[in-house]
Amino acid sequence: MGETLTLNRDALSAAAECLRTLAHPLRLRIVEMLLSERHTVGQIAAACQIPSHHASGHLKLMQRCGLLKAVREGKHVYYQIDEPCLAKFMACIRERFGSEQSE
Repeated sequence: MGETLTLNRDALSAAAECLRTLAHPLRLRIVEMLLSERHTVGQIAAACQIPSHHASGHLKLMQRCGLLKAVREGKHVYYQIDEPCLAKFMACIRERFGSEQSE
């Protein structure tokens, strides 16, 4: 068996913080949306059926963890994924919980 690499305490703390941030159904939905294309706060709010200020708060939390970035184009600010591992993370979520949708 190969050598197992373990994360140090700081890395584990950072990982736990990001996982806490993602541990919300709306934030997971936002990540799903942003994995397919970038969106504005208004687009995300409309798709999630929440007020824009709530969508903005969720986006800011995920941005602070380095999961998302905001790109300004003229008057519009678009949010997009800034952490490539999120695609793999969401693939695991879909694999584990996606089959429960049909039950």
